[in-house]
Amino acid sequence: MPAAVPAPPLLWPAEAIWQAVEPALPGFSVEIRPELESTNTELMRRAHLGRADPVLLVAERQTAGRGRLGRHWSSHGADAQAPGHAAQPSASLTFSLGLALSLQDWSGLSLAVGLSVAHALHRSVRLKWPNDLWVGERKLGGILIETLAVGPVRYAVIGIGINIDPPAEQGLRTPAAALRDVLPALDAAQALGCIALPLVQTVLRFAKEGFGPLRNAFHDRDLLLGREVVCTDGTVGQARGVDTSGALLVHTADGLKKISSAEVSVRALAPLA
Repeated sequence: MPAAVPAPPLLWPAEAIWQAVEPALPGFSVEIRPELESTNTELMRRAHLGRADPVLLVAERQTAGRGRLGRHWSSHGADAQAPGHAAQPSASLTFSLGLALSLQDWSGLSLAVGLSVAHALHRSVRLKWPNDLWVGERKLGGILIETLAVGPVRYAVIGIGINIDPPAEQGLRTPAAALRDVLPALDAAQALGCIALPLVQTVLRFAKEGFGPLRNAFHDRDLLLGREVVCTDGTVGQARGVDTSGALLVHTADGLKKISSAEVSVRALAPLA
C-alpha cells in the first residue's frame, strides 16, 4: 500500500485578519486549530464558562460539525479514507465568529451573514433561505447561528462551513457545489481572508440597523424567488422574497403567508426554467 500523501500546510492570514478587525472589535483574536469537534460547540462551551470575548475560531479539521435542525456537518476533506490519500484540511473551510451583541431583534441575522459571505466570494453565489449558500442547483455551504446569555450580554456564535473542493462522500442529502468550481485558484485560507472583515462589518451594521436595509440586496441573490416551494409546516406556494425582518413570503392559495426561520425549512419543488 502506498504511503499517505500529506497535504501541504495552509498559510492562514491570521495576522492580517486581526489587524483589519481588531479596531472595530477591541480584544478580538484569531485562532487556527488543526482539529475540533465543532467550532460552534467550542465557542458555546467557552460562553457557558463566562467567556464572551470576540474571536474568530477556525478548524482545519472538524469531526462533529452541526447544521441547522441538528443535522451533521463535517469538514469532508478531512475524512478521506482512500489508501494513499491523507486528510486534506484545505478541502473545506469551517469557522465560527463569536462576539457579544445587543439586539432588539435577531430576525434576519442569518440572511445578513449569508449575504456578506456571498458578496465576498463570487457573483454566482446565491442564498437559499434561511441559511444556505448555493452555486447553481447545488449547495456550497451553510450557516448556523447560536446564542447564549453571558452575564449582561448575549453572545452570538456564527458558524460557517464552505466546500472548497468537491465532497468525496457519495449519496449526500443535497447535491454539493465547491468554491473551486467558480474560483479555481482560491484555497480555504484565502477564502477566509476574503470573508472575515466584511462579515464582521456586516454583523456590526446589522446590530445597528437590522435586516431592513439589506432586503433588496438579498433579493438580488435569492435562490427561491419566484419558485414554487414546499415548507415543512405544510405551506405550499410561490416564494415572493422576504420582508424587512427576513421572514420568507410565500404566496399560497389562501394569500400571502410569512414563514419564520425558527419554524420551518424550505425546499424548492423545481428549478426555474
